[in-house]
Amino acid sequence: MRLEFQMTDDILIASAFGELDHHSAGAVRDEIDETMKAFGCRHLILDFEKVTFMDSSGIGVVLGRYNKVTKQGGRLFLAGCSEFIEKILYMAGVFTVVDKQRSAEDAVCLLKGQQQIEMEVSASGQ
Repeated sequence: MRLEFQMTDDILIASAFGELDHHSAGAVRDEIDETMKAFGCRHLILDFEKVTFMDSSGIGVVLGRYNKVTKQGGRLFLAGCSEFIEKILYMAGVFTVVDKQRSAEDAVCLLKGQQQIEMEVSASGQ
C-alpha cells in the first residue's frame, strides 16, 4: 500500500493506493499519524478511490483515525470508496460515525464551507 498526502488549510488528504489489510495496516496507521502530527491538521480525508481491497485491519485504521481526529475537534471523511469497499464499511457500521463523500474534493468543499460558517458566526458574536 502506498500513501500520498496533500494539505489544504487544516485539512489533510491521505490518498491510498492498493490493499489495506493486516500486512499494511500498521504502516499506514503510523504514516498517517506522523503526517497529521507534523502538519498539525484538524481534519482528515481518507481518499480510498484507488484502494482495491480492505479487511478488518483496514476498518481498524479508519476507526482509530476517527478517534484521533474527533478528540482534537476535527472531522474524518471517507471519499471515493468503490462499491466493494463501501459494502465492507457499511457492514462494519463505520458509516454510523464516519462521514462519506463521493470525492476528496467534495469533502474539502464541505469542510471549507463549514469553516466559513463557523467564522461568520464567530465574527457576529453569536
